[in-house]
Formats: sequence, structure tokens, C-alpha cells
Amino acid sequence: MRDVLAVALTDLGYRVVPAASGREALDVVGRDDVDLILTDLRMPGLTGRELLQEVKRTRPNLPVILMTAYSTVKDAVQVIKEGAFDYVAKPFEMDELTATVENALRLYDVIRDNARLREALEGRHSFESLVGNSPTFRTVIKAVAEVCESRANVLLTGESGTGKELVAQAIHYNSPRREAPFVALNCAAIPEGLLESELFGHVKGAFTGAVANRTGRFAQADRGTLFLDEIGDMPLSVQAKILRVLQERAFEPVGGTQTRTVDVRIISATNKNLAEAIKQGKFRDDLYYRLNVFPIALPALRERVDDIPLLAEHFAREVAADMGRRFTGFTPAALRAMAGYGWPGNIRELQNCIERAIIVARDEQIDVADLPPYLFDRTGDVRAALPSNIDTELERIERGYLIEALRQADGVQVKAAEMLGITERSFWHRVKKYAINIVKQAG
Repeated sequence: MRDVLAVALTDLGYRVVPAASGREALDVVGRDDVDLILTDLRMPGLTGRELLQEVKRTRPNLPVILMTAYSTVKDAVQVIKEGAFDYVAKPFEMDELTATVENALRLYDVIRDNARLREALEGRHSFESLVGNSPTFRTVIKAVAEVCESRANVLLTGESGTGKELVAQAIHYNSPRREAPFVALNCAAIPEGLLESELFGHVKGAFTGAVANRTGRFAQADRGTLFLDEIGDMPLSVQAKILRVLQERAFEPVGGTQTRTVDVRIISATNKNLAEAIKQGKFRDDLYYRLNVFPIALPALRERVDDIPLLAEHFAREVAADMGRRFTGFTPAALRAMAGYGWPGNIRELQNCIERAIIVARDEQIDVADLPPYLFDRTGDVRAALPSNIDTELERIERGYLIEALRQADGVQVKAAEMLGITERSFWHRVKKYAINIVKQAG
């Protein structure tokens, strides 16, 4: 039977490694990266049940399918309770066995994908993902480390683009709640009439369009973390209901009467001055004190200029890896230019800038010409970006403007020349001078 099944499964496209005994099977599992074990239940020496127990010690997620005579199906059912994926009763049809094998492998793929995803999430949101070594940012890292293990609600403040959600994820994935969901909601992105339903869910028929029951974000985040971004834009009517959840850990879905209890940690974020909003009657002071148990202020990028090279390198390597591009670093002139810009969009703007630079760069090293032209506007502070050779630097800047105009004009030279306020002939001479390759996008 072993030989017959090996041939049949091989014909179906599987790579089969036969083993003449349970002990030999364990040797195969220890030696090869197998995805599934198909074994008889009753065997001389190591039985199928004992083989399962040994495999589960070292490879707990590896699926095991048992084959057994009809008279011992009861034993097979018991072994399934001990961790086997399924059993097939002999005699069996090949189609039946094939379907069981496919189901087992499909489940194993899902388990491995989930494990890879969890490893990626934990790596992405670990402290190593909070890039920076400036004194102001070290203060943020210290605060995150202090609050992770607690149950305290956290209020993150700072300008847009300073990385508030990344910090919230780092807190969650380094806390005792890491195995439970991290659920995020941008309060400013949901219309006031729908925000309550989005937070607490609703029952069927609660309002026009409520054709089925819906689970809200609080229920989704039970035992985990709920990240409320732009909390300063939350309407007063919803603020009162959020306060009740924080006080009583309970709520009712919109249109429902059944109270649900939840255990949720709140991390909220805002780019507004909530103290001023309280004075203006736009934010409840009692909710503010509930949310502001552990405040963390995120500095603007212009307040952590020393971190720009580290952040730029981090983003460039991520983007280059995703695009399959080789990246070796930045020229000193490019680093000076980035350090001299004000970054009103903060880290998010820097990330977009680096992504664009990786796309347009002709070389493995990013130079000034690869950076977006707006970095050199007169409105920015360019004192830190003074070049050692102004003629060379101006040529690089001009080349950057030409490339950006061509990009916005989809490679149409006439349109690009109009955008820069020069003649087509003048534009063409400059393109030739800088050896710029023009690629028109397909219509």
C-alpha cells in the first residue's frame, strides 16, 4: 500500500518520501521539511498514535492523517482529539484520500502564513521600527518602554505625519495584549451620523440601510487595543458614549438593548490642542482626563534633524527592497539638502520623498537631483544645504526639475516645457545636456 500510494500521490504532483516504519518517519521529519504525514494507525514498533505524539513535540502544526481499518475507527477518532488532522477508513477511494490531503495542506499553508504575518508584524512594530537617536526621540522611546506593560490609556500628541499610529502599534505589540487585535479608527474620516455605529456596532433595522447586525470597533478590539486617531475631531455626542465605555467597560449597539462588556485599552491621538478645545467647549474635560492617563508628545521632524539620515536610510532600504532596486546610500549633498528642509509633513513627507527618489534615481546612490524640487523652494531653510561647488549643485537641481516636469507631463516634452516656462527647443537642449531618458506612459 505504501508503494501504491507513493506512486499515486507522485502522479498528482506531490513529492513523496516513503518510510518503512514510524522510526524511519521521524528520521525523515527531522531531516526534510515535510508538509504532511500520512500514516497507518496500527504498525509494528512505533504505532501511528505514538508517531503523532512524537511529531507534535517538535512540529506541533504539522498535519498528520491516519489510515485505519473500519474496525478501529473509534481509535482513530480518539487520536484526532489528540491532534491528528483527520483519518480515512480502509478500504478507501483515492479521491477521498486526495481531498483529505488537499484540505490538510491548505490548512497548513494558512497556519504558516499566519505565523509569518505575526513575525512580520512583531518585527515591524518592535522598538527597532521606531527609528531615531536624537535626544527628543529617545524621550519617546523611553516613554513607550515604560507604558507597554501597563493597562493605562495613552494619549499621543503631535503634528500630522509624526508617526503616532506607528508608536501606538509598538505599544500594543510589546504589551501583554499583543495576541489580541489591534484595531484602528480615524475619527475624522467617519461622518458624525455613522461614527457611533462604527464604534459600537448596530443591530439589524436600527436605521435605514442597517440590513444586518454589525460588530463595532470596540467589540472587535476586545482584550486588545483600540487606536482612536484624530480624537479631537470626535463629536461631543459620541464623546459622552466613549466616556461611559471607559468608566463601565460596557455599551449597547445602536438600536440594541443588550449590554456588552469589553476589555479594551484605548490609545488615542490628536494633532490638536485638546486643552484649548476644552476651553472652547468642543471637547469634554472628563473624557480628556480619562484618555490622558499617560501622555506622549511626538516631536516634529524639524525638532529631530539628527534623525533624518537614519530615517532616510531606513525608508530607502525598505522601498528599494520592495522594488528590487539596489541602494548604496545618499551623497553628502543629498543629506545636506534634506537636513535643510522644514518637513511640514514630517516623517510621512520624508517617506514619500524617499520613495520618489528611489523611483527616479539613475544610480545606486541617491543624489540631490533625485530629490523632489520643492525641497529647494525659497520658502525652505536651505542654509544647511550650501554646496561645495555651486555650478555642479545648480546643474543637479536643474536636472531634478526637468525630471519632475517630465514625470508630471507623462513624458510629453511640450507640456513639460510649458510647466517650466521655457521653450520646447530650450527644454530639449537641457534634456540632451543631462542625458535624460524620456519614457512616455502608455495611454
